[in-house]
Amino acid sequence: MRILYLYAHPLAESFHAAIKQSALDGLLAAGHEVDFCDLYAENFNPVLSAEERRNYHAVPDNRGPVEAYVLRLEAAEALVLSYPTWCFGLPAILKGWFDRVLLPGVSFTLGEDGIARPALTHIKKIAGISTYGRPRWTALMIGDPPRKAVTRYLYMITGAKASVDYIALYDMNRADLRRRMAFLDTVRGRMAAF
Repeated sequence: MRILYLYAHPLAESFHAAIKQSALDGLLAAGHEVDFCDLYAENFNPVLSAEERRNYHAVPDNRGPVEAYVLRLEAAEALVLSYPTWCFGLPAILKGWFDRVLLPGVSFTLGEDGIARPALTHIKKIAGISTYGRPRWTALMIGDPPRKAVTRYLYMITGAKASVDYIALYDMNRADLRRRMAFLDTVRGRMAAF
């Protein structure tokens, strides 16, 4: 499959760099074609400008500022998102990608009745890979928004047709080397089976 891999971590020496490599190793070993999109390395601007907001519903002109990212998304058959969870949310750069790229006419259409209908029906699989500094119970207390962004929102805009996987390492602040290495093995294995 053609996979768009969205990577959202600014540090090359982070544990997320190891997660990314494990995921890529698994995907490439399975024979997938990967379009690797490092949002930081590509200097993606996450800020939705006033002009973009004014033109948000002006399909197809709304794509203009992010056309290259829209084309990459349209060429993909699957999405992999790899990111840390910060303050129980997506990193700002990834949230900005959602805001600027998942536009009307791209991820959904609005009918005359005003109802949003899914438009990413070509996406067959989605995977989210994330780490959380705190234990799972704390994420559950506030609803685990990063997990829901992947398992519910992205799933919904595919027409509820994509299979979804979510791989999370909770309590990262206390994860020892054994637990981190086991997580890398899990990521590699799940991506090889993706």
